[in-house]
Amino acid sequence: MQNRWTRWVVVAIPYLWLVVLFLVPFLIVLKISFSMTAVAQPPYTPVIDFANGIAGVIEAIGEFTVDNYVWLTEDTLYLSAYLSSLWIALVSTALTLLVAYPIAYGMARAPKRWQATLVMLVILPFWTSFLIRVYSWIGILKKEGLLNQFLLWSGLIDQPLTILNTDWAVYIGIIYSYLPFMVLPLYAALERLDDTLLEAAADLGSTPLRSFWQITFPLSLPGVIAGCFLVFIPVTGEFVIPDLLGGSDTLMIGKTLWSEFFNNRDWPIASAVAVILLLILVVPIVIFQNFEARRQEAAR
Repeated sequence: MQNRWTRWVVVAIPYLWLVVLFLVPFLIVLKISFSMTAVAQPPYTPVIDFANGIAGVIEAIGEFTVDNYVWLTEDTLYLSAYLSSLWIALVSTALTLLVAYPIAYGMARAPKRWQATLVMLVILPFWTSFLIRVYSWIGILKKEGLLNQFLLWSGLIDQPLTILNTDWAVYIGIIYSYLPFMVLPLYAALERLDDTLLEAAADLGSTPLRSFWQITFPLSLPGVIAGCFLVFIPVTGEFVIPDLLGGSDTLMIGKTLWSEFFNNRDWPIASAVAVILLLILVVPIVIFQNFEARRQEAAR
């Protein structure tokens, strides 16, 4: 009996955490998305007043509207922001994977006594404020910054490059900031790789490159997928990096959300944008998880 209660508590704690910190805030945002903008505090109506009992709640729900979602389909700004965010997130994830894979591979092939130190060096940037680390790239990428000074000194360029306030600066900031999220899952997958498989492939005449593509990379796919999800999902809603490093034409849904909430104070529209963004990210993940579950079950 005691073991059963212990198992129930262990399972209930993460579910309680998800309910309190995810489901309840999401329901609040969902409710606001069906409201209407108002010059009031809070800046939307209707406001559900539980003091009036069930009748008051039902009356407020009856005033909900889907006009905010209809408006999103009529204004091309939001569609452009969604598409631009998805494109930047996709390109950033691919570039981060290209940078992270050699790092993770080198860490997995390093002597055991050095691997813990290398992992610590990967997570070391997390000990510094994310905002400070992004700000530091302004001093590196601006025209009179460290990067241009080095390129001019080395003779590779004759005039300073315009990197800051462009999409390239956004990509650089994203790759730097989210690199550990890609490296660590890749390292975990590559570190478990059985070296005898590569030795057997070499004995059978396989070249190192062929062994990599036919053995190492397929076995590291779980780490690749996990790392891509850990990078792609937060980058899609990223606000700080495009705001500080991007230009006025860098359109991402995170900046659009901030503008609607704090500049326009249109909470219902901003909430509708956030709900759709969540659906765009969650639905493919759920579909992928179901596909993986069926594939693993079929493989048994």
